[in-house]
Amino acid sequence: MSTLLMLLSSWPAAADGGAMSFPAAVQFETGDTWVHEDSKFRLFGVQACLRDTRYRLPDGEEGDCGLRSIGALAALFSTNTIACQPVGTAKDDATFVVCAAEVGDAALDVGTALISSGFAFAAVQPSGAAVLPAYAVAEGVAKEDGSGLWAGQFVHPSALLLRGEQSEVSEVEFEGLQDGGDLHHSQRLPGAAVE
Repeated sequence: MSTLLMLLSSWPAAADGGAMSFPAAVQFETGDTWVHEDSKFRLFGVQACLRDTRYRLPDGEEGDCGLRSIGALAALFSTNTIACQPVGTAKDDATFVVCAAEVGDAALDVGTALISSGFAFAAVQPSGAAVLPAYAVAEGVAKEDGSGLWAGQFVHPSALLLRGEQSEVSEVEFEGLQDGGDLHHSQRLPGAAVE
């Protein structure tokens, strides 16, 4: 844990506190947001699949993309020590955090792990630019490698959010899914979503 704490102590501290650790027993709201002790936390720069959107993998597995993102985050929490540094506050009063998971003697950035595994994505600003460019790179690598959801079909959450369709995601049918193998990172913005 000492490597993890050294990494976290090097991040700039937010006004509301320093590094914090989380047990595996947190309540996951999405694949990038959880509740612990009546406080909400959200991974900064990470966008999970939206609940009630669908995915389909080549092996026939299909389901709720949002639940699949939650499963990936829960798996990290269940197998690793997670420590986070607060970096700001979201509009819904969630605390934005940057987190690291201790894996052996190394600390792994949780956002990078989720995005590079293909079960989360780089969050984007309203302009379409990535919040954190390093996460956009990780997403590009996951897409190129066909990792996780990129192996099949899904609706990219950032495209839906940028188009303002978050309230309509339950109406998305499989015919509207994007082929992750054909969706270039630069094309995941408006126009690459469901038509």
